[in-house]
Amino acid sequence: MGTVQTEVAIIGAGPAGLLLAHLLAQDGVDSVVVERRSRAYVESRVRAGILESSVVELLDNNGLGARVAEEGQAHRGIYLQWPGQRHHLDFVELVGRGVHLYGQSELQLDLGRARDAGGQVSFYGVSGTTLHDVDTDRPSVTFTDADGALVRLEARAVAGCDGKHGPSRQAIPEASRSVFERLYPFAWLGILATVPPSTDELIYAWHPDGFALHSMRSDSVSRLYLQVPVATDIAAWSDERIWDALSTRLGAGQTGWELKRGPIFDKAVLPFQSFVMTPMRHGRLFIAGDAAHTVPPTGAKGLNLAAADVALLAPALISLIREGDARLADAYSETALRRVWRSTYFSWWMTTTLHTTDDPFTSELQRTVLEMTVASRAHSTALAESYAGLPIGV
Repeated sequence: MGTVQTEVAIIGAGPAGLLLAHLLAQDGVDSVVVERRSRAYVESRVRAGILESSVVELLDNNGLGARVAEEGQAHRGIYLQWPGQRHHLDFVELVGRGVHLYGQSELQLDLGRARDAGGQVSFYGVSGTTLHDVDTDRPSVTFTDADGALVRLEARAVAGCDGKHGPSRQAIPEASRSVFERLYPFAWLGILATVPPSTDELIYAWHPDGFALHSMRSDSVSRLYLQVPVATDIAAWSDERIWDALSTRLGAGQTGWELKRGPIFDKAVLPFQSFVMTPMRHGRLFIAGDAAHTVPPTGAKGLNLAAADVALLAPALISLIREGDARLADAYSETALRRVWRSTYFSWWMTTTLHTTDDPFTSELQRTVLEMTVASRAHSTALAESYAGLPIGV
């Protein structure tokens, strides 16, 4: 068995893991990243596309903001819609900040290139990742690398950024953790289409047939979603059926607006849930991102929460390792969870407000909430503040 020494072992090479590694490197703290998937797979995953203003600022302040500024799209707000009604909420006018559209796959490329430039060690395509002695000050991680060699990674702390199916979450003893979960009775049918966006900013649409969302990935690729039952068979949805449903739910032709159609090159059914596990720390194991929490994608919080987690975790680990000062490390879980629960609430609110049910009473309440949101500056400001994002650490 080969042994590798490092200061922080990071499990997971998604945005949370690589951003944490970059922030640590900025202060001279060494890390080794371990990832079960191949690098090509990780860099090609289509995930989130909305960055909060505070996350854009974090990237810019740490040398990662060049392509976001050049190729990302600054959005001032969103369109909120229901049959016969479309209203633009201008977040910049309401709270002084907007969001950026920048795909997770693009951010993944930026983070990977930054790690390459720093000459830091990463292991992709590993298997059998196991955490050891995380309740001591000398934890370790063992795994089999892509060449079949067994490796022992010895560290002073372990950061679990390996998502909900990774080993880090399970390394916290069951008796020491609490789980809070909400399953939703619907899913999204998501598509990517080679067609310019039909809108300049995202459209969130309530409709009796079900929720719809018009997003985008670039000037030539559109990302759109339909609310569907959890058990939906994707084979039952032809391209024509998808476009017809989107046209109806997004109000094409009803509000002086038309939906552009084009070739669909990717489609999938995406069930979702709210999940929070506490605490986010056990001994020298710290978990972040989807390893600790997942939210419905309605509020665009998943990637942003992961970035906020590691923005707190990096200085905590630096103080712990460089100065032997455990105060930030001891406060990490409590501090991070304040934002997690606020974002979980916002994601739940957006989801339950916009996704239709068979209950007429709920439908009338939903339309009332939408009307209140666009008619009241206080309600609009509350949505804008949560969607555009709170400052890191709040």
